[in-house]
Amino acid sequence: MSITQGLRRAMQIHRSGVATICGDRRRTWTEFGHRVARLAGALGNLGLGAGNRVAILSLNSDRYLEYLYAVPWAGGVLVPLNVRLAPAEILQILMDSGAEILVVDDACSAMLPALRREPSAVRRIVFAGDGPLPEGCCHHEEILAAAPPAADAQRAGDDLAGIFYTGGTTGLPKGVMLSHGNLLANALNVLALLHINDETIYLHAAPMFHLADLAMTFAATMTAGAHTFLPKFDPADALRTLQENRVTHGVFVPTMLNMMVHRPDIHTYDLSNLQAVMYGASPMPEALLARVMEAFPACEFAQGYGMTELSPVATFLEFRHHRLEGPLKGKLRSAGWAAPSAEVKIVDAQDDEVPRGTVGEIVVRGPMVMKGYWNQPEATAQVLRNGWMHTGDLGTMDEDGFVYVVDRLKDMIITGGENVYSAEVENVISHHPAVSMCAVIGIPSPEWGETVHAIAVSKEGFTLDPESLLAHCRDRVAGYKCPRSVEIRQQPLPLSGAGKILKNELRQPFWEGRARQVI
Repeated sequence: MSITQGLRRAMQIHRSGVATICGDRRRTWTEFGHRVARLAGALGNLGLGAGNRVAILSLNSDRYLEYLYAVPWAGGVLVPLNVRLAPAEILQILMDSGAEILVVDDACSAMLPALRREPSAVRRIVFAGDGPLPEGCCHHEEILAAAPPAADAQRAGDDLAGIFYTGGTTGLPKGVMLSHGNLLANALNVLALLHINDETIYLHAAPMFHLADLAMTFAATMTAGAHTFLPKFDPADALRTLQENRVTHGVFVPTMLNMMVHRPDIHTYDLSNLQAVMYGASPMPEALLARVMEAFPACEFAQGYGMTELSPVATFLEFRHHRLEGPLKGKLRSAGWAAPSAEVKIVDAQDDEVPRGTVGEIVVRGPMVMKGYWNQPEATAQVLRNGWMHTGDLGTMDEDGFVYVVDRLKDMIITGGENVYSAEVENVISHHPAVSMCAVIGIPSPEWGETVHAIAVSKEGFTLDPESLLAHCRDRVAGYKCPRSVEIRQQPLPLSGAGKILKNELRQPFWEGRARQVI
């Protein structure tokens, strides 16, 4: 299994078909493949050797896609960088990964002075933007035009394909090592479940450094579907691109869907070509899912649950399980069942499988499980135990094999000896008609250890007050789960590059200076 095999197939079966649509640029699979081969040759001229790392710091574009294939074509290893990180964090990743070549675009080139203040392994910087060439960089198009096409290095199977750094919500980022086999195992799962084929037009709306996007990227290319791009997510731009480029497939996090469906002009867009949407990365409140299904009536929906260490998907809630009525209605609350290539079970602290319906840790094994953490053997051994990847997520499994994600272990609140799962309380709060976004965290309490604190963002045009929100919760969850304090905000909550609410930032003011940090 090789990433580049999918590209070679697309060039063979759909050579005149559209490969990329990016602004005014439109290329066929033949043109795209030839550019990848020449870019691989250019990277070799810059000194890229087998197993060397290339870091990419860029917004979504057709050129980003070219690097996703040119780097492995040249025998290198991808290091996609989260564009929302601070320069100091990016520098730390560059030093940790040992990347020797850095690719930047217009939006990210402003970070270069800060990145150059400290030494790293980076020797060459390639500018893949459209604006003026930054000092000390070589231009993507110039090095590509000057290089002869390189032969495909044909790295495959267990060969390292990329180092993907985790989002930092649990501390310092760790480099997750994923092989060609890891990434392709997930692409094949997605390909089958989302009905991807050569007529697919996939919108890169999620950031391309994120694995939720990459699973679809490799699947769409393997079938010679087309790629179109949003540099960064904006709800109006997303709806316009869906309409203008007749997009059939997309991946969105719940926050993105929430922004789109609550636009007052959504009904003015023709979204009839949209066939399938996969969502994930954070929980989807039932109230929001119902609204999304109403807004996109011709579209089927699938949920993917997983993490970077799983390349990234372990379970799927398939199209047929997204039903608001009928015998399958209850399955909508689940994360689905194991992906075709995955094994999933729920275990206790001794790694023994627990009875169905009992809360335990979700563990996974299969060809999508990472090789390990880059240069961190102890951290690797901690999560890869007894042949299983320990996710750190709490969940249950019902009699039909559907997995219900209860909470992150780190997000479980222990108040007065009772366990409160924040996702459950957030789901209740999200049903309040005036709430657009919410998070539930544990804050310190001298009496209870921790108490439940809710932070809610009010919808535009609505009035939201703490008392009404507390009354809403009291009617719907047990007393010990109800928030003891509520904070109302007008501005969106802080998000990671993958669209997850950064609960560590929300907790920090409450736990600052204390020995125990719930992060």
